[in-house]
Amino acid sequence: MKQFVTLISLVIISFACQEDVKPIKFDAFTGEEIPSQESWDSRIMITDDGNLKAIVYADHIRVFDDRKETLLEGVKINFFDEEEVVASRLTSKRGRVDDKTQDMFAIDSVIAKNDSGTILETDELKWDNKTRKITTDKFVTITTEEERIEGYGFVSDQGLQNYTIYNITYSTRLDSENK
Repeated sequence: MKQFVTLISLVIISFACQEDVKPIKFDAFTGEEIPSQESWDSRIMITDDGNLKAIVYADHIRVFDDRKETLLEGVKINFFDEEEVVASRLTSKRGRVDDKTQDMFAIDSVIAKNDSGTILETDELKWDNKTRKITTDKFVTITTEEERIEGYGFVSDQGLQNYTIYNITYSTRLDSENK
């Protein structure tokens, strides 16, 4: 009889402790894919055969292994020459790296500046890892000590030393008062 009372007591207690358990819904995650890796205030060093080529600084990095893509926010990149001296700098609000090709895309408020003072401003820029060239088909402004050129379409070496603007819409010489 004692065992029967104990068994009934356990059954009553277990039913009394149960709540209506609702299954967890993951609807909140259907709108955006969850990254494989994520980091904040990061620094990535890019080398080639042990030689420093670039340092990428980012406020926020999200890596998506499935689609072979890395997304960056708050981007600053220092590109180095053969002597590992900073040859040019680039900043943008956002960026993307194609993890298959290692091509980098700077997006939104892109500004690139080389060590001789040439400044490039545009909305979007691609750095091709294979050719080490930067390109865009968007509107660009190039400002040097001597001139200011605006137009659509651009290609250059990563040091902004040798560049071409394809469809020039504005060009002016700068004197000491216009700088």
